[in-house]
Amino acid sequence: MLPPPLIIATNDALREVAAQLQHESLIACDTESNSLFAYKERVCLIQLSTRHADYLIDPLAISDLEPLRPIFADPAIEKVFHAAEYDVMCVKRDFGFTFANLFDTMFAARVIGRKAFGLGALLEEFFGVQADKRFQRADWSLRPLPDEQLQYAQQDTHYLPQIRDHLRAEIEASGQMQEAREVFDSLISVPPADNQFDPDGYWRINAARDFGRRQMAILRELYLWRDATARRRDCPPFKIMSDSALGGLVLATPHTMADLFAHRELTPTQARRFGLDILKAILRGTTAPLPKRPERPPRIDPLIQARYDALHQWRKERAHERGVESDIILSKESMWAMARQPPADTAELRDVPALGPWRREKYGAELVRVANAVTLEDVAQQAQSTADQAADDQAVLSGADSKMTDTTLAHNMADIQADDAP
Repeated sequence: MLPPPLIIATNDALREVAAQLQHESLIACDTESNSLFAYKERVCLIQLSTRHADYLIDPLAISDLEPLRPIFADPAIEKVFHAAEYDVMCVKRDFGFTFANLFDTMFAARVIGRKAFGLGALLEEFFGVQADKRFQRADWSLRPLPDEQLQYAQQDTHYLPQIRDHLRAEIEASGQMQEAREVFDSLISVPPADNQFDPDGYWRINAARDFGRRQMAILRELYLWRDATARRRDCPPFKIMSDSALGGLVLATPHTMADLFAHRELTPTQARRFGLDILKAILRGTTAPLPKRPERPPRIDPLIQARYDALHQWRKERAHERGVESDIILSKESMWAMARQPPADTAELRDVPALGPWRREKYGAELVRVANAVTLEDVAQQAQSTADQAADDQAVLSGADSKMTDTTLAHNMADIQADDAP
């Protein structure tokens, strides 16, 4: 049983705690949000742990979170997260904080090749603690939060300082500390989470790929209706209706309430609650101006694609040698940058995004060689080889079809002769 956490729910209490935290050298951090229960997600709880105490900070009750800003930005205080990226994105979005000096226990485990790098696996290995998963999909905007839910939140950061110590020792023993630090530093610059509505997002619904423009006009009206309804009811749009249900309504084009109740992708509750609005949206779509299909992005130059494929294969081989996952070796962002503009020498690698000094030193010469090894002649030969293979495959299929036809004719003639026999 963990010691009770300190619940911070007033401005005065936060200022007092922040003053104490500024003297710490390490603070474990986590956040809980309400993405499954609100139209616009927000951070509903901030967990902080030192080596001596656990704090649960309530941003829904506190009007001024500014005392935390210098703590997150202070390079003298190490902030320890597990899977930091989305927490950082959400904190940036909601509070505008900046970050310095992060340690991510998930990436630390991955850098040294651990296959089980989830927080639950680390808790069980180092402390014999079974992670409680009951509240992973809980509504963190509820108040008051049940004691069991608060204990779940506390557990997420309570053990992180010690997990960090274990993993840091392993990283230092393997000589990967500089590599890990580059990964941690990259998390500092992730952009804020974006929860703005995209009015053209209906083009990305899977069913839309096969729809004509009139069907797209109907889908657009249903999509806009769903968003307006979710905004008004303060819930995620998927809880109003799924994308597949929207697509099914476009295909069925119901005209009456009876049609809606017979529609298999709608529950009776949805049909009863939203039926008239759905029918109005469909009617609007049948007369609305036809939407213009967005321009498709230009095709990737074959030479650029070939360079990327070569870098991708190189990354895969290096990851296999190291016993780590491929993205630990090199990011897709770095590979595309080098595919589009191959570096002439290792000095030019400084301009490649997400490629820090350690990777440039470790892999630089190989990356320059691989990025420049692909030529136009190679691409042309590969294209010709692919075309030749396709022609051969077609010839085989045509031959098989011809044999099948001859066999079928022979069987048919035999049947006719049998019918004509006395």
